[in-house]
Amino acid sequence: MIGQMIAAVLGTIAFSVLFGVPRQYYTYCGMVGGAGWCLYSVLASYTPCTTTEATLFATFLVVLLSRFLAVWEKCPVTVFLTTGIFPLVPGAGIYWTAYYLVTDRPAEAADNGFAAMKAAFAIVLGIVLVFEAPDRIFKRKKGRLSH
Repeated sequence: MIGQMIAAVLGTIAFSVLFGVPRQYYTYCGMVGGAGWCLYSVLASYTPCTTTEATLFATFLVVLLSRFLAVWEKCPVTVFLTTGIFPLVPGAGIYWTAYYLVTDRPAEAADNGFAAMKAAFAIVLGIVLVFEAPDRIFKRKKGRLSH
């Protein structure tokens, strides 16, 4: 699992480079992606959570960290959210759906496609729910020391 988390961190940083994120945010982006993947892996492997539920909870973490870091670093939340959600996107599920469609295996295509759609819906739902939280939760209090 440590290897997967390192891969998630490095993949997120690589995605940050690809998306033109300013260099000073690479580490934060990697930490957000790695934390999301780590929570997903733990929930999917060691709890009775389904992969969809694990994706939802990991998305909550990614969005929360992204919002806090956006306030901390005084930059748009999309810098961290767009890159940090990368490890959770069901790319393999979409790939296998297309593969099974092309190889004329509709039952497997339907299973993989439905699982990918559930994961994508969980990501959207997680983002929307956390963005509904009031901004004051994420703002720094006046009078506190800055970083």
